[in-house]
Amino acid sequence: MKKILCLLAAVSLIAGCGIRKVADEAQADSGSVTDTVLPVTGTFINLAYQDVRNLYTNPPQADNTDPAMWEVKIAEMKEMGMEYLVFMAVANEGRSYYPSELMDWQYPKWRKSPVDAIMDAAAKHGMKVFMSTGWAKDQDDNLRDPKIKGRQIQMMEELASIYGDHPALYGWYLPVEDCLGPVLSDYAVEAVNSLTARARELTPGKKILISPYGIFNSDFDDPRYEQQLSRLTVDIIAYQDEVGCVREPYPMTRLRNNWKKLRKIHDRTGVQMWANCESFAWSGNTNDRTSALIPASFSRFLSQMAAASAAGADRIISFIMCGIYDKPSSSYQLGQPQWSAKVYEDYMAWRSGDPYWKAVEAATAGRLKGGRPAHEDPSDENWTSYAPGKHEIFMDLGSDGERGKILLRMLNSHKDGIVPPKMVFLFKSPDGERWTLDQIRQAPVFPNTRHDTYVDCILFDSLSSDTRYIKFVFESEYKTMTDEVRFIEET
Repeated sequence: MKKILCLLAAVSLIAGCGIRKVADEAQADSGSVTDTVLPVTGTFINLAYQDVRNLYTNPPQADNTDPAMWEVKIAEMKEMGMEYLVFMAVANEGRSYYPSELMDWQYPKWRKSPVDAIMDAAAKHGMKVFMSTGWAKDQDDNLRDPKIKGRQIQMMEELASIYGDHPALYGWYLPVEDCLGPVLSDYAVEAVNSLTARARELTPGKKILISPYGIFNSDFDDPRYEQQLSRLTVDIIAYQDEVGCVREPYPMTRLRNNWKKLRKIHDRTGVQMWANCESFAWSGNTNDRTSALIPASFSRFLSQMAAASAAGADRIISFIMCGIYDKPSSSYQLGQPQWSAKVYEDYMAWRSGDPYWKAVEAATAGRLKGGRPAHEDPSDENWTSYAPGKHEIFMDLGSDGERGKILLRMLNSHKDGIVPPKMVFLFKSPDGERWTLDQIRQAPVFPNTRHDTYVDCILFDSLSSDTRYIKFVFESEYKTMTDEVRFIEET
């Protein structure tokens, strides 16, 4: 057995490694930086089954045009705290999900349309809907094609005539998902502004939302980026954070910096900065239309929410909560069996103030005493690495050190062979000689880890006052990485 003296931030441990008390959840003021993690208050709604990516968000075996189903699902979204619903598209391949005169209907003509059902359910629950202008043809709509652009405007005009006075209509989602990087193109700006101009004529006062990608390779330091952004006539940009899409192996460090840069730009332009945090992972290859979107671990998603909140995002929405997060008792099951229910339960536990998830949030958001929490990257120098095998981590708490709950953070990156041990044993001792097994904890288990790198945590109960020394014992066939052990004060 290899004995290892715990050198995880030894100075702060000697001083007694306490933490601030976990703050209550609170909504941040618009544009303000906060150490409180904002909840998700909006989700996209995906009506059209387009390819295997939609296998669970819109399963082919379900009737996605059933108005009764949408009455239930919208109520469930409200229960989750959703305030905004964003239609991804209300037509596909020349067939509409609303009572169109431009195209055939995708639902039986004797039945209420799914768009009507969602709008009415949203109004019933006091929710706000962004109506989509797509798809003119399909998910690959190209606004460089005058026919595509013309049809989107025709659809907007028709939709405005039907829903313009609907109490749930809050604004428009323009499905112009052009790449931001390195700077927004003239074509993208002009395409957005032409649609925006018509939308404002048809529905004065309604908000305009776009949700572009490319945050990971945008050059926010280039003055042209801000210049192009300032030309846009939209109200809200909900940036795809691209963590689900895995545009780079370890996206979180760069993402945190990019959010901060974007906040400064948006403060000068006056456009609201929303975060579109991607809740999904992939069943097969990334960004592959033959690979289904499946739930990502809530631990990963929480770090995305924390990063956007810390930088001052005005709101957090997600592609996608509906169908990725699914209420276990729902009468209409859409999500991937078992794991959609698991992330739903984790998210709702976090929202309700569950001690474990609030402790994880506090650590993720950097609210705990000690050094900076290690980021989701094996090269971060704040990780301590242990080779496969059995290990003991010793700590001297001192005579007046912390005795609260203990949070142990571990990196989870299966693609790198870095996996938390299945079990961790906590021993305590008054003198360093006589040891008593105090607690046994299982590491969280979530199978959808093929492409992701994130942090898992184990929370141990408070120690007795006579405890002077502790040691963590674990054995693993994989490499293990932990960062500084943190204590949580009793409240």
